[in-house]
Amino acid sequence: MGRMAIGAMRCPVCGEAFLRGTRVAERAGALTCENGHSFDRAKQGYVNLLVGRDPGTGDTAEMVARRVAFLGAGHYEPVADLLPAAPGGVIVEVGAGTGYYLARVLDRSPGAEGLALDLSRYAARRAARAHERATAAVADCWGMLPLADGGVDLLLDVFAPRNAAEFRRVLRPGGLLAVVTPLPEHLGEIREPLGMLSIDPSKAERVSSVTDEGFELVGSAELRRTMELDHAAVADLVGMGPSAHHTDAAGVSGLPEPVRVSIAVRCAVYAAPPR
Repeated sequence: MGRMAIGAMRCPVCGEAFLRGTRVAERAGALTCENGHSFDRAKQGYVNLLVGRDPGTGDTAEMVARRVAFLGAGHYEPVADLLPAAPGGVIVEVGAGTGYYLARVLDRSPGAEGLALDLSRYAARRAARAHERATAAVADCWGMLPLADGGVDLLLDVFAPRNAAEFRRVLRPGGLLAVVTPLPEHLGEIREPLGMLSIDPSKAERVSSVTDEGFELVGSAELRRTMELDHAAVADLVGMGPSAHHTDAAGVSGLPEPVRVSIAVRCAVYAAPPR
């Protein structure tokens, strides 16, 4: 695990820093805080920082496998290209899934270290090996993030929960928050035929509510393009997200092939306010 990333992390029990460079701190790769709370590192490389009852709403192993297949084929690479880079410091992706977007940003951010946070241990297993400079942890991104005040330089939120108050707390003054959200026409060709979840028309308004926490919009870009997908790729696309729980995958076979599917997303970049 990278020293900068560990330095930005905090114990989810007491909020104290994790020890570094000591025999206790390095025991079997565990993270141990100054008050002795210890979190073992799984053999797959991630650390589970959940405390209390597991909410149990993270991605399943099948959803993660489909995400790996779809993203690995490069279909959403143009979405990753919208995200800003950071020349150094700590980059955190919340709701990171497999760490795909974090890895793409780290490729363009020499000297930076990354941390992927996700509720799913299956996703964290993948994210732990997404990039040589990435660390992964299981955490509830709706709750208090296991991060220090002002310890993050760039925060990525790609189709993920937006915990604006926590984002403000953990970003350094002037640090950047990049939020990617779908536009109404995103995946429009398959949403109705496959019974996928609709996009909330008020989503853009709710995303802009991060300005209520003092964030300043410093840039935005929209991406619109068309993918041509075979049935297997469509099944992966549907099965990797929340619609996996509501969609009859058998309906994919009734679609033409290849299937033309629209990408329509917005990336908004905000600067964190001074403290």
